[in-house]
Amino acid sequence: MMNFTPIFRRSLRRMMPLSTMTVDSTRTVQQNQWEWLLANGRRTLFGSMHGMDRIDSYEEFCRRIPVVEYPAMRDLVMRMVNGERDILWPGVTRRFAQSSGTSDGKSKYIPLTADSLKRCHYRGGSYVVAHYLNLYPDSRIFSGKGFILGGSYGNALELKPGVKVGDLSAHLIDGINPLVNLFRVPSKTTALMENWEEKLPRLVSEAMKADVTNISGVPSWFMTVIKEVINRSGAETIHDVWPNLEVFFHGGISFEPYRREYARLTDTSRMRYLETYNASEGFFAVQTSLDHSAGMEMLMDLGTFYEFVPLKELDDPHPKALRAWEVEPGKIYALVITSCNGLWRYMPGDTVKVLSVAPLRIAIAGRTRHFINAFGEELMVFNADEALKQASEKTGCHVVNYTACPVFAEGGHRGRHQWLIEFSTPPADLDTFADELDKALTQVNSDYQAKRAGNIFLDRLSITVAQPGLFDRWLASTGKLGGQRKVPRLSNDRAIMDAMLEMNSQP
Repeated sequence: MMNFTPIFRRSLRRMMPLSTMTVDSTRTVQQNQWEWLLANGRRTLFGSMHGMDRIDSYEEFCRRIPVVEYPAMRDLVMRMVNGERDILWPGVTRRFAQSSGTSDGKSKYIPLTADSLKRCHYRGGSYVVAHYLNLYPDSRIFSGKGFILGGSYGNALELKPGVKVGDLSAHLIDGINPLVNLFRVPSKTTALMENWEEKLPRLVSEAMKADVTNISGVPSWFMTVIKEVINRSGAETIHDVWPNLEVFFHGGISFEPYRREYARLTDTSRMRYLETYNASEGFFAVQTSLDHSAGMEMLMDLGTFYEFVPLKELDDPHPKALRAWEVEPGKIYALVITSCNGLWRYMPGDTVKVLSVAPLRIAIAGRTRHFINAFGEELMVFNADEALKQASEKTGCHVVNYTACPVFAEGGHRGRHQWLIEFSTPPADLDTFADELDKALTQVNSDYQAKRAGNIFLDRLSITVAQPGLFDRWLASTGKLGGQRKVPRLSNDRAIMDAMLEMNSQP
């Protein structure tokens, strides 16, 4: 294929001025987004319910519209699913991203309005490529094809004609500009298949025949595909199959637990990685530095107004939020968005750590509900990922997937954490690995260290080895296999762990 990269580089170059925003420019751009969102919101049922036509300041905005989670929005969203217009955003919405369930066990259906697709998701994808081409002037990314690993449609709802519900990635592939299909694999038919047992062989077959220069998806899912491509072709690394592969655009979960395994599967001298934050609710951030530890830069002009709630405010019924130009580096916040998908002061459930403010760079810290604090240790996902990385490096093992939860004190035994880990290369000695993981956790989390001191409050963690493929089988049993679905890394109760342990005990 002809190298079209220089042509795309020129067309995408105009996006780069927003890549180094000062605090003042963040304020200006975000204020403009807020005013545009309000102007549209006044034309909706939600706007009339909250007196949006009388909002003339941010303070009034906060007084009239509370910070909410999905259950508070569900009834209005379902009216949109049923075809009503002008509910949360002007017009009729025909696409909805099905996301993981809430605490009440029900799925979330995130509206994908025409504005959110155009202004946020697709434009965010263009920003990713623009930043990558800026970082790597030698790129030939458009001399071959991009392998985009997507999800599918499929849900339990009875839908009106023309309404589609499914994974975000399925919507993005389905609605993409047809010209983009010239530069991507697999075929749309294969990409949108629902049954992953049938889909995986088709993905592998089509991808093996293509000149793949870039891949995009969730690290855990793509690892399965890459290993199958390598096995099917009899290759040593994926670059033996795709010699021109140069970058993995990854997101959805932390890449750190998978970094060493990807290094084993690729030619490290040729492979590059760029992290993205593209959730069902919006495209929020992208890595803009060669140093992955610098985090991701928040995208300020994609139809989203950001607020940040300090963790200490999370249990307050009326938490005080900060705007993007008011946050402090080093602090962890729960993200709140007001966006052109019709979600107003909505908490997607992610926590972020602010790494810098000019520009605003963040790292995903975890989920507001996915943590362990059974003993006052306040273990967050980013702590767990880092500790797991350190323990794996020291013991020479490779982790495929993991989840952890508390074991509560009983019968004279102190409480502890239990980890269920699937290895592709197991450690030579599991006890040594457990010691290293426990030690690393005390180094990255001072609260865990305090509770572990002297074995007074908390015992050393324990590890159960998962059967190969356990995490995929468990997801399949819940109807959530594929796409952006994943097992929660940390849980403050044992519901998920006990269900997975029961499955793990079966031959």
